[in-house]
Amino acid sequence: MRTMLKMGWLALLLAVGCAGRQDLETPDYEAIYDVPLEEMWPSVREYFTEARLPYREDRGSGVLETEWKQEFGGSKIAGYWHRYMVIGKRETPTKSKLWIIRITKTVNKALAQPGRQLDWGTSRGLGPSDGINSGAPGDASSSLAYSVSVEDDEDRLAFPVGENAFYVDSGQGTRDLTMEWRVFRGIMPKLAKKQAVSAQQQVAKAPGAKEAPAFTECGQSILGLKKLAKAGGVVLLGEMHGTQEVPRFIAQSVCQLVTSGMPVTVGLELPVENEERVTTFLQSPSGEVDWLKLMEAPFWRSPYPDGRGSEAVANMLEQLRQLRAQGLDVAVFVYDHPKLSGQKREDALTQTVLAQVKVAPQRFHLVVSGNVHPRTAKGLPWDKQYRPMGYLLKDQLDDVTALDMAYNSGTAWICAADKQSSKLDCGVKEAKGKDNGDRFFVHTWASANQDGYHGVFYVGHVTASEPAILKGLGNPDAAPAQEPASAP
Repeated sequence: MRTMLKMGWLALLLAVGCAGRQDLETPDYEAIYDVPLEEMWPSVREYFTEARLPYREDRGSGVLETEWKQEFGGSKIAGYWHRYMVIGKRETPTKSKLWIIRITKTVNKALAQPGRQLDWGTSRGLGPSDGINSGAPGDASSSLAYSVSVEDDEDRLAFPVGENAFYVDSGQGTRDLTMEWRVFRGIMPKLAKKQAVSAQQQVAKAPGAKEAPAFTECGQSILGLKKLAKAGGVVLLGEMHGTQEVPRFIAQSVCQLVTSGMPVTVGLELPVENEERVTTFLQSPSGEVDWLKLMEAPFWRSPYPDGRGSEAVANMLEQLRQLRAQGLDVAVFVYDHPKLSGQKREDALTQTVLAQVKVAPQRFHLVVSGNVHPRTAKGLPWDKQYRPMGYLLKDQLDDVTALDMAYNSGTAWICAADKQSSKLDCGVKEAKGKDNGDRFFVHTWASANQDGYHGVFYVGHVTASEPAILKGLGNPDAAPAQEPASAP
């Protein structure tokens, strides 16, 4: 058995590389431990303890469940929460494996199961004793907006409460191979008595950082993302401004890449005049005064807020700041030139992005903008000679991939021309898309389409995100966010 264990560990070393490199993509097959379940399980407990993921365990069954934890904890804006159920399985008498189920919940109803709002029959809900409760939202016979059964009530009361509370409206549970391999790579060195080598520690540590976290929660793995991440590579994301989901996609992408060893620079389509403010905020402790300095820029107070100054974007900056604060190698720059228009603006955007890429060829660059700029094909319907930023960058860089946004229907904060007044009308508007499930993914085609896009990035159901300034972000007199209560 010891020979098998050594061979398994040798295979792992070959997979991640003796020089500390590892394939960013998660294998699509199970991790098998060449040890019995009883010998492997104590290391599983130790891993989750060291990762600061408190758990409850059914002793003797090989099952544990972590407490609820917020993605990018400490967010000022209601976000997403997760927990893991870890199940030890006996493959053979001498081999074992783990199944890890990741459960995600949020106040956003994007993850709600189809038919959740329907009344399927007689309810066992907790309602007044003198009335019949249908369980439907707003039922006058119920003292609760959403009735739950007696069996569900214990779990409902165990959820986090306060500003970031969530209920049974939105959730999903899926097997998480990324987490399974992360645990495998974390505990195999100890099982093999090779404490000096740990592939799990190969993160992109920021220059000058004393240490980087052994474990960082980055959300459910984004399918197809890591295969595009290469040193010197540029991925251009063409978005529809004003959603909650695109900034979350960016934050999760960055987190998943830097914790896999790839340093990442994010380019945001914000005015270049904000460069110093954004950099200062990312290096700050994120106190109320730091938020005020970020938000006092005229950009956030535009009379026509087009979605780039949304609360989701502000929250994304906070999430990237948290990753930097942990010692992970994350950088951000802004590159918009709003005083210019037409081709002159595209030229200026290109030069600003190009300068950032050339000065840091060892980094991966993720650049987001409205969906005209990333196109790598010449011409627009109204101007056949138009050369978008993506088209110009493609001629000067070796690795440029343009991805168009794909999404399920929902809402977005959009500024559109009012036909009657000829002025911009900004607000929450309906967005029509196509349902491809609720999981983020990246998909590339064999060749670029007629618009110059090489594929799509999919963000599921979209929900509008209002301007950050309307939410009071940056107000030093605002009440602090309430800390969520932990589950008993």
